[in-house]
Amino acid sequence: MQAAVLAAGLVPVSAGIAGIWDTAGLLRLASVPAAAESHLSYLSGLLLAIGLAFWSTVPAIERKTARVRLLALLVAIGGLARALSLVATGVPPLPMLGGLAMELAVTPLLALWQARIARQAGRSR
Repeated sequence: MQAAVLAAGLVPVSAGIAGIWDTAGLLRLASVPAAAESHLSYLSGLLLAIGLAFWSTVPAIERKTARVRLLALLVAIGGLARALSLVATGVPPLPMLGGLAMELAVTPLLALWQARIARQAGRSR
């Protein structure tokens, strides 16, 4: 479980850093208007923070159910917004679809797995 959270956390951490460092490059654009750059940089910072927060659950993950659930909820809400955008504006590039899979499938599954481990740890005490 801990290795899976560390591996999955690489996605938001690396995407967050990439978005902060080079928003236009991440989006494969020549340039991004200043307002969009500012907003995307902020969102990239949030993405980085979410990844780091997931990593912070790794020591004693069986005791961090509330944190894992809150983070998973935040990610899933973001995924629902991305899915709405997909319906409204069309299919985004493959990396964005990968993000959608992480947001609406992988992260909720990790939260369910963590809850199971937490229940098992509670019974073994």
